[in-house]
Amino acid sequence: MSVPILLFAATLAAAQDSKPCETPSQWEGSYVRTDYEKTFSQAARIGYDETEKRVRETEEIDIDNERDYYDVLYLHNMNKEYRLNLRTRKCNTTTLSRPWLPFGLPSGAVYDVVYDVIGPVDTNVVSVRFSGTLTEGDFVGTVSFPDCIPIDFGFYSNHTGFVHTRFFDITTGILDPTVFHPPPECATP
Repeated sequence: MSVPILLFAATLAAAQDSKPCETPSQWEGSYVRTDYEKTFSQAARIGYDETEKRVRETEEIDIDNERDYYDVLYLHNMNKEYRLNLRTRKCNTTTLSRPWLPFGLPSGAVYDVVYDVIGPVDTNVVSVRFSGTLTEGDFVGTVSFPDCIPIDFGFYSNHTGFVHTRFFDITTGILDPTVFHPPPECATP
C-alpha cells in the first residue's frame, strides 16, 4: 500500500471517532466572510478566545459596494459589543444581539468526510469536515487534522441566511492579551 493511501486510511480511521478534535481555545488569524444573499463581504484580522468567549476583529466591510472599516470587540461573557468606526473614530457600545458561536467544531459536531489531503506526503495538510445543528441554526466546518485549526465555517439560520467564513494565517495563542480591552474611544466618561 502506498504511503499517501496509508496516511489517508489512518486519518479516516482516526476521524471516525464520534468526538471531533478540539480547536485551540485561543488563536489569532485572518478571515474572509461572505453572505451572498445580502451582497456582503468582510475581511478581518481576528483575535479569538473561546475560554472567555471574546473576539476582537479589525474589519473591512463591503455592503453593496460601499466600504467601511471597524475595530470590533465582542465580549460575550459580558454581553457587550464595542464597535469603533476607524474613519470617524465614533464608538458604539451595545448589548450583543447574537449568541456565541464557536469557530471550529462545537460540541455535537459529527464527522462527515476527509475533505482534502493537500501537499506532498511529508508536509501535507489533511482537512476534515464536520457538521451539525445548534440551537441557532445549522453549521458545517472544515478543520485541519489532527490539530483542528479552523479552515472554513458555514452557518445557516432563518435569521442570518447562509454565511461562509474562510480562515487563514492562524497562529495559536494570543500575542497581546490587551487586544480584549475596549478601544480608548469607547471608554465611558
